[in-house]
Amino acid sequence: MRLSPDTVEFVLLSFEGPDLYSLVGGLGVRVSELAHCLAEQGYRTRLYFVGDPHRPHIQEMVGGKLTYHRWCQWLSALNPEGVYAGEARKASDFTNSLPDHLIRFVLAPNAEHGKTTVVLAEDWHTAGAVCGLSRAVFREGLSRRTLIMWNANNTFGFGGIDWEALRQACAITTVSRYMKQVMQEVGVNPLVIPNGIPKRWLEPVDKAVTQSLRKLFPDVLLAKVGRYHTDKRWLMAVEALGEQKRMGLKPKMIIRGGSENHRINILEKAWQQGLVWSEVVLDRPSPAAIVEELKRHAEADILELRFFVPEEFLRCLYAAADATLANSGHEPFGLVGLEVMACGGIAFTGCTGEDYAHSFNNAVVIGSDDHREITVYLRNLLQDPKTARQIRKLGQATCPNYLWEVVIDEMFRKIEFVAWIRGVDLD
Repeated sequence: MRLSPDTVEFVLLSFEGPDLYSLVGGLGVRVSELAHCLAEQGYRTRLYFVGDPHRPHIQEMVGGKLTYHRWCQWLSALNPEGVYAGEARKASDFTNSLPDHLIRFVLAPNAEHGKTTVVLAEDWHTAGAVCGLSRAVFREGLSRRTLIMWNANNTFGFGGIDWEALRQACAITTVSRYMKQVMQEVGVNPLVIPNGIPKRWLEPVDKAVTQSLRKLFPDVLLAKVGRYHTDKRWLMAVEALGEQKRMGLKPKMIIRGGSENHRINILEKAWQQGLVWSEVVLDRPSPAAIVEELKRHAEADILELRFFVPEEFLRCLYAAADATLANSGHEPFGLVGLEVMACGGIAFTGCTGEDYAHSFNNAVVIGSDDHREITVYLRNLLQDPKTARQIRKLGQATCPNYLWEVVIDEMFRKIEFVAWIRGVDLD
């Protein structure tokens, strides 16, 4: 049974969201793309997130099928640095204010019109709101027309979750088999629904930009994008770059991190490795403008992009690089690796939650924390361009299986299963 837009609506709850203020990592990307894809398939969808205080509280798009609800804006105004500034107060406000609002303005009206609301909540910040919402749903007699699912994208905040209460309140899901095993250790057995990518990631990249990057950096070109967090193994990547330089190569690594304090440790490691680090700053970054600015920093070994990098340039960078180091030690899913593959790039992934990666087939999987593993595998590919081309080809061929349209189809089947065992009507 395909869920009908005539009888089912969706509500997404997330701390992060599509605003630059709210977009920090994979969570913001995930909920934004999922919400858009659901709306484009005709489902009335609402996304509640901690939004930019200067943008509208309510914003309609996709022909009125998608509504952004920017929550906690009064707290965002007091904490303009970003979504995680004032995190505890925002999480508390989210928990206390959202359940009654949803009952009054979404769930109850939908039920009166014979519609079921599917609530998809993300990560620990929403766990309290989910438990409160579940109690309110029961109290108001809306259980047959409300289905709540809570998804774990990471282990952040697990210590503060009341797992027994959450398990009773909703169905629990996660994004990989690795995360399923991790969560079994806290006494829950989640369903697995993978992350997805939008169709545009499979479109051809701008060859002029990729060629300009290769002309500017004709030797070894690496890329790394992610939060400055120990899980992402930045120090290992920097050590690998230093090793390559000592071997007589001329490697360059273009990176984009975050504002985390771990950046200081990475800078120190680069200095210890004898690497030159340059900060690249731009006010209006277009792909062409970024390439021009990189020319001014081309003598550096590490070129750090200290601005919001547009997706168009990231796609070109992934395609142009000899490898993108997504070599995390703890990776719940590994969205960056999948995005790299979609662009025809070569992803060096870790071996935790990256279910899509098969080493020296569609990606290169790093199984240790020794930087020399990166160096050896990269040298293999540089000496064997045929294998490198094959990895790029098979990587791209893997990605249609992870388009949001495909993932949503799997998610609907899980929703049907959960609805059956919880006695929720979907028609």
